Amino acid sequence: MKMAPIALKDVAREAGVSTATVDRVLHGRPGVREATVRRVKDTIERLGFRPNTAAAELARGRSARFGFVMPENTNAFMEEIVANLAKMRPMLSANRIALDVVGTNVFDPEALATTIETAGPHFDGIAVVALDHPRVRASIDELAEAGIHVVTLVSDVPSSRRAHYIGVDNTAAGRTVGSLIGRFTGGRPGKVAMIAGSLSLRDHAERLFGMTQVIAAEYPNLQFLPVAQGCDDDGRNAEITRGFVEQNPDLIAVYNIGAGTAGVGQTLIDSGRARDIIFVAHDVTPLTQRYLLLGVADAVISQNPGRQARSAVRVLTALSRNEPPLAEQEYIGVEIVMRDNMP
Repeated sequence: MKMAPIALKDVAREAGVSTATVDRVLHGRPGVREATVRRVKDTIERLGFRPNTAAAELARGRSARFGFVMPENTNAFMEEIVANLAKMRPMLSANRIALDVVGTNVFDPEALATTIETAGPHFDGIAVVALDHPRVRASIDELAEAGIHVVTLVSDVPSSRRAHYIGVDNTAAGRTVGSLIGRFTGGRPGKVAMIAGSLSLRDHAERLFGMTQVIAAEYPNLQFLPVAQGCDDDGRNAEITRGFVEQNPDLIAVYNIGAGTAGVGQTLIDSGRARDIIFVAHDVTPLTQRYLLLGVADAVISQNPGRQARSAVRVLTALSRNEPPLAEQEYIGVEIVMRDNMP
């Protein structure tokens, strides 16, 4: 038989106080003697009581509005995050939580900072695909100073006053790529090309660091070409890849650190060397799945977009209620996807 959940009245009865007193203790309001506070807290712990904050706030008529500052030149991965946010809207609306998506140029620190400064005050909390730049850092700190919760999404600004980072360990993701490329080459010598969206994006810089760290230490047969930056644009990435292929007959691997994967993959196909050059990319999309099936891509590093969207909403909701996010629940791991284990 399923037991009924512990209610506020049960705590009050066991502690020998009124429900109003329990509510005051739960929310840290004054007017309760220290001995009573201790007794109520001991009772809460003993009974395993967990307040239904959502129901309580709904009863009080409280509401929250969260903003998501996303790249305006959306790629498939970012579009999946936005699509998952849209799926959550009806459920969140029933709990008086509204979501808005604000597009901006996340590669331009001035544009991104201005968007954060102008949009931020309209929300109780915002999630930002962030650029690690002093101007952006200052805009995040200003919102935090004003009492608006800021979380970084996918790309972090750890030196800012952001409340939480939602995403994978990007250095670990890069190290994983380094190990994959090193193993795939099987000891053969050759050059490795790397294409980032922007090294001002913390996630791209950390992935690059992790990847080069492993290869430099463990695979001396491989030589790095200068890293290129294509702003996650298919056209620019295609041009960059074409240059790498034409100028380096000993090119053995290409690592696309961000988006713009279509530009890289199609150029490798057009060059006739797609089967000869190891290609590792990020994010499982219909395109990267097709490249895996065709043998154009050898591996894809995945970070679940639905999980990131849900985590961002959960964290912002917890922060708005002055509750600590659950670190174990919000952990997002690095996943390797190959042709044989595609979802």
